[in-house]
Amino acid sequence: MLVVEDDPVVADAHVMYVNRVHGFQAVAKAHSGAQARRVLERTPVDLLLLDLYLPDGHGLQLARSLRAAGHHADVIAVTSARDLAVVREGVSLGVVQYVLKPFTFSTLRDRLVRYAEFRTAAGEASGQDEVDRALASLRAPRPASLPKGLSAPTLDRVITTLRAAPEGLSAASAAESAGLSRITARRYLEHLVESGRAVRAPQYGQVGRPELHYRWVTI
Repeated sequence: MLVVEDDPVVADAHVMYVNRVHGFQAVAKAHSGAQARRVLERTPVDLLLLDLYLPDGHGLQLARSLRAAGHHADVIAVTSARDLAVVREGVSLGVVQYVLKPFTFSTLRDRLVRYAEFRTAAGEASGQDEVDRALASLRAPRPASLPKGLSAPTLDRVITTLRAAPEGLSAASAAESAGLSRITARRYLEHLVESGRAVRAPQYGQVGRPELHYRWVTI
């Protein structure tokens, strides 16, 4: 896989995350469309993890030029744009998945695993159902239902609170900011940790036991 991302720090994070998914390896990274073309001249790849906003042009322009030059690598587009016209245009250029920023490792992992399932489908389909199943492997699943006792509106409040504190928050601080009890806030924070959207770590103070701090995880 080739990672194309103009921010060096984000590019390194993308490479690290890709390499954590079994069966995938980021063989190179590029910080512009021109650099990506040079890499592809010497390093054939099957898949691009492509940011759509590059310093020397739009990512779809790069995808279009690669198709014209005979490159057939699939594309997973990484973007903060929500323009569905861009999504439709990307389909014709080999964009098989979109990942909206900010996203977690688990989101990227899911897209890569589903792409792998799609690529490994082989042979002749026995009928329409089998064709539909192959195409469905590219689609993201429906959002999982929340554990009993948790509600989506309250979860959104906790997420907003946590994302507003990049240094992290204790359950008590999150509860105060979100207007919840400490016990309730901690349940939601633990759910975010279990789902891969937050991490927790002990923070040591002057005296007493360390306090757990929770931090939102994005790449």
